[in-house]
Amino acid sequence: MLRMSIMELVMTTDALTCTPEILAATQADYAKVAHVIPQVEWPVHAPYVHAINTLKREKNAVILAHNYMTPEIFHCVSDFRGDSLQLAQEAARTEAQVIVQAGVHFMAETSKILSPEKTVLIPDLKAGCSLAASITGADVRLLKQKYPGLPVVTYVNTTADVKAESDVCCTSSNAVAVVEDIAREWGVDTVIMTPDEYLALNVAKKTKIKIIAWKGHCEVHERFTAEDIRGYREANPGVVVLAHPECPPDVVAEADFAGSTSAMIGYVGDHRPGRVVLVTECSMSDNVAVNFPDVEFIRPCNLCPHMKRITLAGILKSLQTMQHEVTVDPAIAVRAKASVERMLKVGKPKAVLQAAE
Repeated sequence: MLRMSIMELVMTTDALTCTPEILAATQADYAKVAHVIPQVEWPVHAPYVHAINTLKREKNAVILAHNYMTPEIFHCVSDFRGDSLQLAQEAARTEAQVIVQAGVHFMAETSKILSPEKTVLIPDLKAGCSLAASITGADVRLLKQKYPGLPVVTYVNTTADVKAESDVCCTSSNAVAVVEDIAREWGVDTVIMTPDEYLALNVAKKTKIKIIAWKGHCEVHERFTAEDIRGYREANPGVVVLAHPECPPDVVAEADFAGSTSAMIGYVGDHRPGRVVLVTECSMSDNVAVNFPDVEFIRPCNLCPHMKRITLAGILKSLQTMQHEVTVDPAIAVRAKASVERMLKVGKPKAVLQAAE
């Protein structure tokens, strides 16, 4: 896990002081994460947890935590937890007027698109995404010119302008269903899929629809290899391997199961494997382990440097200063929302994208 050491935080001039009263007030919070955070570390986190939970009530705010957040954020200060689209949908249903996105910038944009009347904040403007940065709205327009008459299916892990130029969005859970649905509606046997090349290739193995893929990659998932998977099995006999569909196809082929972050969590809950490895960003293993202490998690540690820009201290400062506000041009937001809504009409997303046999 990528956390500042206790000494580094204590030496930070603006670090909050922990008191016996704060430790008592946050005892229930620590109980949630005691399985994954050593007790000696809790006095560093406790003052921030206490201050954030107090301030968000005063400001009628909710905190959305992606599955890749560290446990002290994910379990102790967030109001909603999950994948990016799920978080934005949940926030839109609340009466809260302020949304703090504990995730990356495109997720905050999606929250703003679905909740235009709310104030959306992100603690660090540099919390980007290699995948989202791999394509622009202009790139999508050029693709349409190059392949006229073909629909563009865009992964939700993209910026608002890319969604706005696309015909429909998809998630890693419902990508196959969306591809087949849009191809049927348009009467074509080929679709363009952006921006994740590996997700597109993994989807192509599950459908007869031809897919033209963009060469964007997640810098976390692209680092995993099939050799890594075989190494996990050799070092940990009986381990069950769950992979994210953003991984290369040969990694997905080596896995026992492939699916979105939510689908992985569902698999662990349904099957309770004795030993499991989640082939994705490594903080997720800590978050899932909190709820399944009986499962042994093997932790390959590929970190997302962008997600790790979001810290308790950053969340507190964001609430205190109401920075940094994320806005989306209303004209772009309307078109981007239409792409998301078009996806939701396909029906309930499939729970998983099964690994290739």
